[in-house]
Amino acid sequence: MSRIAKMPVKIPQGVSVDASTDEVFVKGPGGELRQAVSHEYVDVQVQDGEARIAPAGASRTARALAGTVRSLISGMVTGVTDGFEKTLELQGVGYRAAKQGKKLVMQLGFSHPVEYEPPAGINIDTPTQTSIVVRGADKQRVGQVAAELRAYRPPEPYKGKGVRYVGEQVRRKEGKKK
Repeated sequence: MSRIAKMPVKIPQGVSVDASTDEVFVKGPGGELRQAVSHEYVDVQVQDGEARIAPAGASRTARALAGTVRSLISGMVTGVTDGFEKTLELQGVGYRAAKQGKKLVMQLGFSHPVEYEPPAGINIDTPTQTSIVVRGADKQRVGQVAAELRAYRPPEPYKGKGVRYVGEQVRRKEGKKK
């Protein structure tokens, strides 16, 4: 059995977890999340403020999925209590971002501004003109939105200009020699 699946997920006060159907529902102060769970491979029991996950059989797939489901449920509980956050920074002359209503408008060196409408459940803030903060309860969605924003202008290896995650190391190349 997966060693990760052996650890129960602690459910804090104000958070409810329902695993009675083929989906696990987690509801808390930060929102409501759902995740499909294949009950033919994994058993999920919620009792005494803990969620316990066990493989439904002795197959390799069941053991692997038990650890995966435990990690997903733990991430969901963390998301509805604290939330997740990714910070991006813009580097380059004239590169800036601003929020107009719900939309994010970025100047990334193109002839036109890039506008991005965030999906439901995701909040985008711009504390400065060169930083973007993506927040939400769903870890996968926060990462996906951050990746989509970065994909508009990934950092290039010669000058390092572009949109990057905070703390991301960009490998630089040497320029052309005479």
